[in-house]
Amino acid sequence: MIWPFKRKSRPTEPVYAAYNAIVAQSRQPKFYAEWDVPDTVTGRFDMISIHMCMVFRRLRAETGQGNPFTQDLFDLFFNDMDRSLREMGVNDVSIPKRIQKMGNIFYGLVAKMTEAIDNEDKKLLSDVIDRNLFDEEKSEAATALADYIFDIASTLDVQKSDDITAGKLVFGEKL
Repeated sequence: MIWPFKRKSRPTEPVYAAYNAIVAQSRQPKFYAEWDVPDTVTGRFDMISIHMCMVFRRLRAETGQGNPFTQDLFDLFFNDMDRSLREMGVNDVSIPKRIQKMGNIFYGLVAKMTEAIDNEDKKLLSDVIDRNLFDEEKSEAATALADYIFDIASTLDVQKSDDITAGKLVFGEKL
């Protein structure tokens, strides 16, 4: 099981490189300007989560659960979220509860997105996106994001897992 703060290891350069690629891809202006993803802390968390899900799904295909690279990537992600909450002035007492809630959201998203992609169910993926990102109000944007996610899944599926775990993560062309 992947859960934040279980181990006290320092992420390696490849983990940082992969995380930076995920964050950079998640910040593409098209998501926020054209596809109506809210440019808020929650919207950015959702977009990073979606891209993390895609990488986790890809690596799980070859290495199964319990991959040390995905654990380190997950830990870095949630350490970054913790740091961000602290920088925003969130009370130290409430941070663990918020991080736990974020973790639960992330796990739910991973499970549903993986199910939809593995079953090639665009409608299910669109529904998951609509429910999680748009509160079931932006079905056109959810459909566009679902198409994008299937394209990214195809791009990641042809990448060697050794390249990904070496930090050479490619999502495709910039949007």
